This record gives sequence, structure tokens and C-alpha cells, in this order.
Amino acid sequence: MKANRFLVLLLFNFYFCYSFAQLSFRVEKDIAVFYPKDFDSVQTLPSPAVIHTLHKKYDLPEKWTLLPEFKSIAGKSIVEIKYEPGTDLYGTGEVTGSLLRNGKNVTLWNSDNGNYLQFNGERLYQSHPWVLGVRKEGTAFGILADHTWKQQIKLGESIQIISDGPTFRVIVIEKKSPQEVIKCLASLTGTMQLPPMWALGYQQSRFSYYPQGQVKEIADNFRSKKIPIDVIWMDINYMDEFKIFTFDPKGYPDPKELNNYLHSKNVKSVYMIDPGVKKQAGYEVYDEGEERNYWIKNSRNQPYVGKVWPEQCVFPDFINPEVQTWWSSLYKNFMDLGIDGVWNDMNEPSVFNGPEGSMPPDNMHKGGNSFPDGPHLRYHNIYGMMMVQATRKGILDANPGKRPFVLSRSNFLGGQRYAATWTGDNKSSFEHLKTSIPMSINLGLSGQPFSGPDIGGFSGDCSAELFSQWIALGAYYPFCRNHTSIETVSQEPWAFGEKTERASRTAINRRYKLMPYLYSLFREASVSGMPVMQPLFFADVKDPSLRAEEEAFMLGSELIIVPRWAKNVKLPNGNWRNITLEDYDDGYQAQIKIRAGAIVPVGKVFQSTEEYNAEEITLLINPDQKGNASGSLYDDAKDGFGYTQGDYTLLNYQAETKGSDLTVTVKQIAGKRKINQVYRIGLVTSKGIMYSNPQKGNKIKISVPAN
Repeated sequence: MKANRFLVLLLFNFYFCYSFAQLSFRVEKDIAVFYPKDFDSVQTLPSPAVIHTLHKKYDLPEKWTLLPEFKSIAGKSIVEIKYEPGTDLYGTGEVTGSLLRNGKNVTLWNSDNGNYLQFNGERLYQSHPWVLGVRKEGTAFGILADHTWKQQIKLGESIQIISDGPTFRVIVIEKKSPQEVIKCLASLTGTMQLPPMWALGYQQSRFSYYPQGQVKEIADNFRSKKIPIDVIWMDINYMDEFKIFTFDPKGYPDPKELNNYLHSKNVKSVYMIDPGVKKQAGYEVYDEGEERNYWIKNSRNQPYVGKVWPEQCVFPDFINPEVQTWWSSLYKNFMDLGIDGVWNDMNEPSVFNGPEGSMPPDNMHKGGNSFPDGPHLRYHNIYGMMMVQATRKGILDANPGKRPFVLSRSNFLGGQRYAATWTGDNKSSFEHLKTSIPMSINLGLSGQPFSGPDIGGFSGDCSAELFSQWIALGAYYPFCRNHTSIETVSQEPWAFGEKTERASRTAINRRYKLMPYLYSLFREASVSGMPVMQPLFFADVKDPSLRAEEEAFMLGSELIIVPRWAKNVKLPNGNWRNITLEDYDDGYQAQIKIRAGAIVPVGKVFQSTEEYNAEEITLLINPDQKGNASGSLYDDAKDGFGYTQGDYTLLNYQAETKGSDLTVTVKQIAGKRKINQVYRIGLVTSKGIMYSNPQKGNKIKISVPAN
């Protein structure tokens, strides 16, 4: 009997061991770090997510409530954190399903997942080991599992993080509001760099436009139809046999001439570059990588070969800093052709004939720069992140006077420092239209403010009705791109007839009118990490009825966007008034509501951000109960890095009502850039917007009508 008890205890200790942190301290008064007793820094550090070394400043107080419990079950490293009942959970990065993450399970193993059909939609293209919690009274916390190994996040009555790798450290943030938690996350993982303004414009794509003459026709149609556009995208068919950094001699014989033509129309170009390198002797990129031993190795220490679009491919080992430097160098001649941005796709990495659509976890990477040699099981989730880091550097080296723009399908927590993202290969369905909202919001709540789905859906044929509804919403995504697959019907705004074309033009015109406000939001995101697209509960974190709202959302802190199809939307209390940006109703456009006490700057319609300037601004003003309002506007050269040397302006607007007069005071609070602005006041009332005549100066006065 005693022997059996001893055996049971022995088995218990073998399969299930646990402990609280051996070492814990605070790096700031509201940021704590917890290390398990068997922590081995070589196995999980350096952190690709956290940009600062975490030094002890304070002891952990006894009142600290969120205490990770470290366990080991059957070889899995587990952290469990108990939280207060009634807490709402968000984040976990790029995920399908509802905005609220309570009760959800997410597997962090970047996966090519077309239509989100595989793995119950719980494994997508990116990994964000991050959970945001918002308690009943509005205080909030964040949990960051600081490692890259394959893992699961289970959000039940407790938060469980289950790793296939060794033990790892946990960072816990405690703040008075979720907004402060998000800002703190940004301070730990870095912010998105300010993108060029053209990346905020409307963008048109297809898999693929071919030959290059079709690209010119698309640009010409946008201009002749007066539908604003900033970017046309080139998918893989521009390549010669899908070999990266090459051009099909028949379909794309003169890419420089094409790019020059697009630039003459004020249209930028973005070209796709995948990680898979065709295994073909005589192909320069392959020959260089082969000679220098730059490929990921299999378990037999041979270059791993897998099938992707070019058939047999090898894969650059981006964990190796030498490979990163080489990869960056490949962009010089490429960008010299007049290419404006780069699209890194298939970088989970996707391998058609690999296990679960990727490469074996026992493949091996060569380390460097503090990263040790290690298995793909450790480095899989950051493969795409390390790729776009090298890509961004290559673009910047090629064009040092321009802001790089990179779009990536795969990424990791902190990857907002290098690339924007989209939500992968969705489908043309109303279900995917609706789910695009909580997906984009949760990306923003996980540190990535620059995201959006394929407008209209990637796979399957879109209908006129669905596209009209989708473009009317898509105008407000942070990343605004219409993209569809090669076998689907055409999906340009005019492809579905005059009614949809008009709805598209109206929606896109709205985006360009809002560009002064939108660009200001992106600048704020680049400084503080605040999402551009925000959940409605940010308007009132103490109102529990807003916590699950996922059909409407906030654009910044001053506007609410309510899709036309949304039903029974729960709106925050307060005098949120409707604003209209045109004098007709096509039945599709979203409802825009402005916060009481807000001033929102809007501009004219431009056909391209190349034409944009902030000299003629309308200030939409919805005074609060006291008749006051405030707002701001950021402006710079739209590209380049002059803003880092003070070549920008940040304006503050203060509106005050006295008697029958409303006076707006304009004050430059930062930057050296001067602009001569002409202002028109758009006073938002219960009866509509009342516009004043244009005025110059730092004080603009209008008469307020009696109620």
C-alpha cells in the first residue's frame, strides 16, 4: 500500500509540477515581471517583442493580485493566472470569433488558413501572446507571455498559457483603464512607425493584374471615374515563374515604365515578395543563398526543400543576421525600378506539402545577435516578423529619404514596428464582413494599429449588394484595400454596376475627406500606440453594456462608425450626434457620430493623397453641455523624415460658447512647420450641420443659433 502511494506521488511529480515565481519584481510601479524557478534565459531570450531590458526598480507589493502560477504537465510549460469574476477579456491578436475572448482557446502557431476553415479558425497567420483584461469598474490589466514557442492561450475561469517549449517569463501590467494598458504595451513592444500618407489612401489589388497593361487600365478607370485611389498592388503573376525579385518578360517586360506611368497618375505601386526561393541553378537569388549556406536546414542538416508557388523552394533563415543583411540587400535594384512598397506574403511560412501546411518543427535555424541556434518549434512564430524586419531595412537602405511601407501576412507581437497587416485570405460573405470588425479591433488591442481585411472578400464571387455594404464599411478600416483572388469575378468599384460604383465613390470620398483626422490618428498611434480602430467600450469603460458591442466601433476617440446593416447597436451615453458628409443617401453609407465636446478636422476630396494639403479645413464641432469643445490636427510633408527634426505642426483647437457666439482658438502646440489655413466651421446640431463662411486667423467666431 505504501509502495503504491509512493508510486502515485512519483508519477504526480513527474506529470504535474507547479510553483509560484521564484523571482518577481516591478520594472515600473504598474509593470511586474515573474520568472519561474527553473528559468533559463537562453531558451526564450532575447525577446523579439519587448524592446527594453527589464530591470528591477521596485519590489512586488503584497497587494499585487495577479500572480502567475508556473506548472509543468506532461512536459508542457504552463502558466495559470486567476482573475476576478466579471472581468472581460480581449486581445490575443489576430483571431476569429467575437470581440470578447472569454471562453475562447487560441493556438499560437502561424498558419496559412484560407477562409479560416482549418483548426476551427483558432490558428491564423499571426501570434500575439497577449491578453487584455477589463474589470467591472473599468480598471484593466495585461498579460504578456514573453516567448516565441508554440503555445495555447485558454481563457476560461482563469487564464492559462500552455507552451510546447521551456518555461518562460510573464509580464503583468496593471492600470486604471484599458487605454493606459495599451499605451504601456506600446512602451514595452514599440510603436508603429509613422507611415507615408499614401499608405492611408484607398488601395486596389487582385491576384493578379496581368499583363502590365491591365494595371494601367485600372489606374485610368479610377481617374476617369473620379474615384480616389493611392495604390495598385502587384500579386505574384508579375514574376517570372514565380521567382522572387524577377519579372515575367511577357506580362511585365518593363516594370519601371509601368511604375513611371502610375506615378504620372499619382498612383503608387506595391509588389509582392514571398520567402520561398525557387530551387533552380542559374537563378541568381538561389545561387547566392546556396553558395553562402543561407537556407533553413532539415533535421539531417540539409537545406529544407518544400513546395510553394515556384514548385520546389528553399527558405532563407531569417534568424541568422547574415541572412537578414543579404535579404535587405536584394531590395536595392528592386526598389530602383520605382516600386513604392513591398508585400511579404506566405511567410508563416506556408509550405504546400509540409506538415499542417508549413515546415517541420524539427527544422533547424542558425542564430546570431544573441539568438542561439534552435529548432523551428522555437522560431516558427517569428519567422515572418524577422523577414519583414529585414525587408523594411532593405527598403529604407534603397530609399533613405522615404518612409518604408511593408505589408505582412505573418507577424508576431511587436511586429507593428516593421509592417502593417491584413487579416489573410477571407471569403466573400456577410459573415466575414461582420467578423472583420472584431478581428481588426483585437489586433489594435494587441499592439497592431495598422490592419484591415480584404474588402469584398478574397475567395468566392462577391455580389453587388455585398460589395456595396463592404466598401461602405471598409472606408473606415485603418488599412483600406480591395483584394480578391484570381478565379473570382472582377471586384473593382465599377465592376458591379452604376449603383455600386456610386456607393463606392461616396465611401472612398468620405475616407479622403476624413484624411486630416485619420492622419492625426496614425500620428498618435505612432507616438502612444493607441489603436486607430477602437472598441466602443473605450467611450465609457465603466459601462458594462458596451463591452460586447462588435458591430459598431470607434475611429479614434471622437467618432463612432455604425454600419448601415448593424442592428440594435448599444451606443454610449452622451450627446453623440450624426454627421453627414454628402447631401444624399444611397442606402449603404455608414452612420458617423461625433462625440459631444469634440472637434474633428475634415478636408476636401482629393483623388490622391499626393494632392492632399491641410490648407482648407472644415472643423466639425459638437459642443458639450457647456458649449465647449476641443480637438487637434497633425500635419507634415506626408513622407520622408523631416518630422523627426521638427518639420511638422500639431495644432490644438479650443471652442468656447459665450452668449450667441462660438469662438474657436487655434494654437500650434508642437513642431516648426507653418501652414496658412482657411477654416470653415461645421456646427453639428440636432437639425444637421450648419456651415460658416471660410475664415483665416487664430480665432474664428460664428453665431450659434438659438435652440
